[in-house]
Amino acid sequence: MHLGERLRALREKKGLTQTEFAKRIGIPNQNVSNYERGFRQPDYDTLKKFADYFEVTTDYLLNRSNTPTMSEQEEFEAFTNNPDLERWYKELPNSDEEDLEALKQMWEIMKKNR
Repeated sequence: MHLGERLRALREKKGLTQTEFAKRIGIPNQNVSNYERGFRQPDYDTLKKFADYFEVTTDYLLNRSNTPTMSEQEEFEAFTNNPDLERWYKELPNSDEEDLEALKQMWEIMKKNR
């Protein structure tokens, strides 16, 4: 299965036409058609849009994995290896209890709103 087939299956699973999907992620409808038929490959930013929209990994879209989402361990490793988050992650244990509780509450709200 190639990227286009995965993309089409995910789109159809959500009950979207190519036009509706293209509009939701902000790209031309013809591009979606070309990606699905294998006539064109998306750039990095567009691939990320697809993964974010369908809540799957880019590896899944690129057929490098048959698992659409990361395991908890993979998510944790990706988080801890993200240079943008590394400093924050290292400073977290030094936070006071009140800040940690506020952070926990914000995280719970974010998870509910997914």
